Amino acid sequence: MNEKKNNFIPYGRHYIDQSDIDAVTAVLKDGMLTQGPKVDEFENSIAKKVNAKYAIAVSSASAALHLACMVLKIDSSNICITSVNTFVASANCAEYQGAKTLFCDIEEDSLNMCPKDLKKKISQFPAIKLIIPVHFSGVASNMEEISEIAKKNDSYIIEDASHALGGYYPNGEPVGSCIYSEMTVFSLHPVKGVTAGEGGVITTNNKDFAGLLKQLRSHGICKGNFDLPGISVGDDTIINKEAALEDGKLNPWYYEMQNLGYNYRITDIQCALANSQLKKIERFIERKKEIVQKYDKFFKNTELLTLTQKDYRKISSLHLYVIRINFKKLKISRRQLMNKLFEEGIGTQVHYIPIPLHPFYANKGLLLSDFPAMENYYNEALSIPLYYGLNDDLVDNVCKSILNKLI
Repeated sequence: MNEKKNNFIPYGRHYIDQSDIDAVTAVLKDGMLTQGPKVDEFENSIAKKVNAKYAIAVSSASAALHLACMVLKIDSSNICITSVNTFVASANCAEYQGAKTLFCDIEEDSLNMCPKDLKKKISQFPAIKLIIPVHFSGVASNMEEISEIAKKNDSYIIEDASHALGGYYPNGEPVGSCIYSEMTVFSLHPVKGVTAGEGGVITTNNKDFAGLLKQLRSHGICKGNFDLPGISVGDDTIINKEAALEDGKLNPWYYEMQNLGYNYRITDIQCALANSQLKKIERFIERKKEIVQKYDKFFKNTELLTLTQKDYRKISSLHLYVIRINFKKLKISRRQLMNKLFEEGIGTQVHYIPIPLHPFYANKGLLLSDFPAMENYYNEALSIPLYYGLNDDLVDNVCKSILNKLI
């Protein structure tokens, strides 16, 4: 049983080496476990990596999306729109703020938010205040066109780049640089490009947003000591100066809650791991690129199987490898195929269950049939193993095992 478990090939897996272990051990031995220097160190590293002015690390990408909505003052008077092909967090973040959430169908080639459908929805609902494109599987959405649509409608953009750390826009700028958006969100979940165990990051070029995000992730509390380039420190950030200052100096114990925030902090332990991982991201992506090339070559002319996102390999972070299988013509169902592969030690997954199929959103009147491209994609989608530690022999096993089921 244990041998079978050890030989199992999941659809995704983190990679930990000795440098990661040493980074975490150093914090456990000598450092502050939370609210210490490793958080700042990681934030500075990732901001530099994606060419953004500021990065704010939090407890999860879901928390990051929520805080981004809070900073933009999204509320019950607003409408948000996001891709129908996403995890529920992209939709939930605006709902937390009381806003109504609408959904866009996807493009057949990129599997991302369809700008044509976005235009149509905005013409029907001009009150759309927030657009959340989702960079599915590491491929950046058509941000140039989406940005133009947003500008014409005076809408904000938050990019959900949970899959896309290390990816690029077609113009060569890194995803996360926020050249098209107010903020961009990344995930540090174990199956993502780099991991902190759990965690998320928000990048932005707006110093006011950055300061407020730092405050909101820690209960909305201000201690008068934000350490962000270009943001005033000390008593300039304090409201209740009479209680905070003595002889013009900030009392060392003082703090004040200025806004209703949350405990969305991330620890130094997590950030030490994430910073160590970040140093290896190019190596991770290069190996996944080799695996993707093998898959592409092997499945190129396979009957009943279609490759996805082929034209985006060069700019993608390659988070997922999704194939489409014509299960209508295949003699077995997707469930049966997944179970057969599982019995052979190969894990697969479906990304994602369309938002309209979740009861919470179905109860709001959403129908999958209203999103034909997503419906077609969902009926055929299957994510197969893709991660740094997948060696060539295992890749060959995956290919042959899937091919044998399609004959």
